[in-house]
Amino acid sequence: MAQIVSLADAVANAVHDGDRVAMEGFTHLIPFAAGHEVIRQRKRDLTLIRMTPDVIYDQLIGAGCARKLVFSWGGNPGVGSLHRFRDAVEHDWPRPLEIEEHSHAGMANRYVAGASGLPFAVLRGYAGTGLAGQTDTIKPITCPFTGETLIAVSALNPDVAIIHAQQADRDGNVQFWGLAGVQKEAVLASGKAIVTVEEIVDELRPRPTAVVLPSWTVSYVARVPNGAHPSYAAGYTERDNDYYQAWDPIARDRDAFTSWLDDNVYRQTAVTA
Repeated sequence: MAQIVSLADAVANAVHDGDRVAMEGFTHLIPFAAGHEVIRQRKRDLTLIRMTPDVIYDQLIGAGCARKLVFSWGGNPGVGSLHRFRDAVEHDWPRPLEIEEHSHAGMANRYVAGASGLPFAVLRGYAGTGLAGQTDTIKPITCPFTGETLIAVSALNPDVAIIHAQQADRDGNVQFWGLAGVQKEAVLASGKAIVTVEEIVDELRPRPTAVVLPSWTVSYVARVPNGAHPSYAAGYTERDNDYYQAWDPIARDRDAFTSWLDDNVYRQTAVTA
């Protein structure tokens, strides 16, 4: 059953050097505060997994937390490239970064397979992409019924999934709503899960399209108001578009990034439960 703890304790207990860590959230509910706590605790040699790594993964990579990135698209949404990501790939700064690239459909199906307890998923994608030649997680497979050649992608089973949500109750049941990505699948596919939430309530009230993660699927819940900033949490906070714009010149320069990291992450304190 989920334990309600501080964010610092959740990360300290769940995330260890060398872990495979998935931080998911689609457009909103991106777990920035949790990512910053991972940086603050100087976790190292992580395999970072995310369908669409954006600014939070740029920050984690630039801080030297990542050994490998598994992803399907990367960028600063609406602005441009992830410059810390590019620097790591092109110049090995602050350390070399291995990459494993997939399609969106491939990544989503890998999470579904992991959440379903299956070793792989099957789809028709990847034809003509050349991605199958770059990783052993993509393999051709023959359909036993039609003889058609399809593509199998290995299941994703991260050590830890980290997501942000709007609410949890005092028993650790979690509810989120609005635009949903693969948060549910990532949690169910992972060995442990951290969920940061806007608030902890006495009772979760049913909402249209809401996803409820029962307490037994979650390891730790931490109350972190505005924990998705600069992304947003529908019904609670708004997207900080200026932050994304301002990130571009910061990320382009190593010294500017290092100063930003000192001022905005290392010298800050995580929100307590």
